[in-house]
Amino acid sequence: MAVGALIGAYQEDDSGGLRALLPLAGRTLLEYQARCAAAAGAAPIVVLVERIPPALHEAFERLRTDGLPIVAVSDGDEAATRFEAGSLILLVGDGIAPTADLLAQLAEEPEPAIAIVPDDEQHKAFERIDASSRWAGAAVVDGRTLGATAAMLGDWDLQSTLLRRALQDGALRVPVSAAGEPLLAESAAQLAGFERGLIASSRGVRSDWASRYVLPIVEEFATERLMDTQVRPQWLIWGALALTVAAAFAFSRGWLWPAMALLVVSTPLDLVARRLATLRLKPMSSRAISPRLLWPAAGLALLALGWRMVWHGSGWGALVAALSAGAFAEAARLERGHAEVPGRIWLFSRRNAIFTAIPFALASAWTACLIALALYAAASFFYVQHWHHRITSD
Repeated sequence: MAVGALIGAYQEDDSGGLRALLPLAGRTLLEYQARCAAAAGAAPIVVLVERIPPALHEAFERLRTDGLPIVAVSDGDEAATRFEAGSLILLVGDGIAPTADLLAQLAEEPEPAIAIVPDDEQHKAFERIDASSRWAGAAVVDGRTLGATAAMLGDWDLQSTLLRRALQDGALRVPVSAAGEPLLAESAAQLAGFERGLIASSRGVRSDWASRYVLPIVEEFATERLMDTQVRPQWLIWGALALTVAAAFAFSRGWLWPAMALLVVSTPLDLVARRLATLRLKPMSSRAISPRLLWPAAGLALLALGWRMVWHGSGWGALVAALSAGAFAEAARLERGHAEVPGRIWLFSRRNAIFTAIPFALASAWTACLIALALYAAASFFYVQHWHHRITSD
């Protein structure tokens, strides 16, 4: 069954502005709510708002630019007309910062359901629905209930009235776990802790020792600075790719130090890109082409260095070492596939290779660098092959 979303955006915060415009992860609370609803498969996403200040209009435009089916309405009657007859509607309360998992869970419910939290001191800001529980700010209601509620609404608040009618009609009550509790925000300060949690949860699996032990500080700093900007994750991926190709060109021209610097600068960009995409609830597709091009681009830089060394004192051995490193690295990658190999972080990878090369670069031992990388890639391949055959034989 189709699921839509209805988000309230008309209540004021402590400073007199709209709660929906409170800042969160470089955007507004409303944008976060809409992206969570979209990630749960909701469409259309209808926002109930009495007035549209410039900042809210800009938020709508950003969402529409990203392809989200966002619609603004001014009353319940208009909201009801935006949904298909018989559809379920994901209701997100005004000022509620839900977890994406909570909305995804509710969107999968086949019948109306209300997310609840305990009626205790910790949740006193949430709306009480009975003697033992309060509304967690998210629910699934059906379109008929929305239409009937809008028709008799009068001066009553839509989301509260709709909640009461859904409860009277026997909607399922879904307790929210402590780990998935939403936040009811009335000020920017209240969202600060929630934002820190989002930033922490955006950390992906660090699959190599360079990203786990060398780059975390740079990655955290860049993520926090860029999430408040209009920088798109895809731009960072293309930037890393451009830097790597530029490094290959620099190696071919003999500009060895600038080339090495370009490669080092490129190493955290794809990590930051993925975190920004996660924070904006638009995870990068595993099928995207540009991230996949980073690996062959790094191989091109390796070959360019080997070719340069051939004509400047090292002979053909340098090119053979470069070709061997690339061949063993690709063979190890194919042999490993998507399997979780024990000790994977120590295996040859683009970032690991770049940081392994730094000591050799400092000593201007470029040919030795190529030989070391070839040995590193070969050792990784034979390790993965041994592990794979052992698993197969067992």
